[in-house]
Amino acid sequence: MSAPQPTDSKNNNSNAEINPEQALGLVSLGLMQKLSDKGIANLNWLKEDEKCDTYELRQRLELTALAIETGAPLSTTEVSKLLGVRPGSSKVERGGLIAKKISRNVWRLIKSSQETSHWRN
Repeated sequence: MSAPQPTDSKNNNSNAEINPEQALGLVSLGLMQKLSDKGIANLNWLKEDEKCDTYELRQRLELTALAIETGAPLSTTEVSKLLGVRPGSSKVERGGLIAKKISRNVWRLIKSSQETSHWRN
């Protein structure tokens, strides 16, 4: 009967798999090689996102706050612009806002937290 030969677990482990730190190092090395080949100007996350118009977003947020604060009646088109979608029912909730239809083409915009208070209804 032969005695089992001791195996060096470090040697076998390095051939079979790598630890997380080594994997991260390899990924980083690959990324650095790509950056040096292509240059840093081609990175997508450094470019300004052309789909987002921050001026229009700021206007929309300010107008939404004003509509909620004043409680002014809004048309369906105005509610669509402020919410980002056309309301499909008499009560629409989106992003913490609730648009309630008061009458034909007349809407009121409120925060969803305001709806739960009994004196606001």
